[in-house]
Amino acid sequence: MRHSTRYFRSREVVSSILLLAVTSGVAEGPVWPVSPPLPIGLHAVPVAVACPISLTASHRHRLKKMAYGHKTPHQARMRAHIVLHAAMGHSNARIVRETGLHVDTVRTWRGRFAEEGVAGLADRRRSGRPTSFTALQTTQVKALACHLPAQTGTPLARWSCPELAREAMARGITTFVSSSTVRRWLAQDAIKPWQHRSWIFITDPDFRPKAERVLNLYARTFDGVALGVDEYVISADEKTSIQARCRCHPTLAPGQARAMRVNHTYGRGGSLAYLAAYDVHRAKVFGRTEPRTGIDPFMNLVTQVMNQEPYASAKRVFWIVDNGSSHRGQKAADRLATAFPNAVMVHTPVHASWLNQVEIYFSVVQRKVVTPNDFTDLAQVGDRLRAFEDRYNATAQPFQWKFTTSDLDDLLARLDRHTTDHREKSSVALAA
Repeated sequence: MRHSTRYFRSREVVSSILLLAVTSGVAEGPVWPVSPPLPIGLHAVPVAVACPISLTASHRHRLKKMAYGHKTPHQARMRAHIVLHAAMGHSNARIVRETGLHVDTVRTWRGRFAEEGVAGLADRRRSGRPTSFTALQTTQVKALACHLPAQTGTPLARWSCPELAREAMARGITTFVSSSTVRRWLAQDAIKPWQHRSWIFITDPDFRPKAERVLNLYARTFDGVALGVDEYVISADEKTSIQARCRCHPTLAPGQARAMRVNHTYGRGGSLAYLAAYDVHRAKVFGRTEPRTGIDPFMNLVTQVMNQEPYASAKRVFWIVDNGSSHRGQKAADRLATAFPNAVMVHTPVHASWLNQVEIYFSVVQRKVVTPNDFTDLAQVGDRLRAFEDRYNATAQPFQWKFTTSDLDDLLARLDRHTTDHREKSSVALAA
């Protein structure tokens, strides 16, 4: 303490002498600055030089996306800003002033980028706390989630994460596990036992030849022969039970930060059926409304289409239909051929209405015309449907149908593999 006091006093004396010499004009030649050199025996501390940063075009583009991306985490954004400032030649002190970060933070990420590039801006791996569960316990819980609850004797239709946690503790897999931990384990393998999807197995023995015939017609071939210019493909079906629901209060139009509002309560005004025939390659729709579905309403639709050109004088008009009661089986095909000799009925396989392109049009009608349902009476429903037909036909383009016979073979091969893998389990279940 005595040595440091003597040093500062001597420094003040020397500075005063120099200042007096400069002001009086006595001193000539080089003069010491205000801060004199350190006394003999004391070494100057070297000043750390900031790492120079130079960026390539790709690195600059990537860092700008990190720095200004809306979904970029805050830490990654700040690190990118540090590097971008450093690439402009800014000192660490200036970066601190402009970003508000600590100088150690700026120095750290500037140095890591200089050594490792963009990869150096990521967090380094940390050991973390020891795991509370073994890999075997995690695997056992995942395996339990992949079994139906009924197979384990649990009176549940589907597993939930809390139920799985309780079941794991009841089975002695672990003494305690939280539902959030189970949810995290299942998320690692995208296992979601609380969800379910319905499906139907193929029961039609002639599924492939029937489906292939429909797909070939979409590709303008029939029985291996290309269709002529005077041959057409029609996809037809019925959309049943379109109700006229009159809302008890008027529908409110959308506004600023407000969706359209439709009153929940309504009065019923009856229902009708909408029959439509869709020209697959010309993208033209012919529709009509009927009080109900049946053979006569369907034949009315056929008559409406076949009595106008170019279908009346066409060589052949193929009608693709599903197996609904209005046009099911060989009797329906004979009835169509008797009424119109140039009409050929082609059925989709059983439970394969998704092969019928008119279903796509019906989905458009459901989204754009029927939902939300707010009609005063059935006449308004019919008027709206006919007006939409005119609007649709004015701008419609053929559907980009991409499901081909090759895709059909791949689908059937997957189903065969599934059947082979589960045949033994199915046999056991049937025996039980």
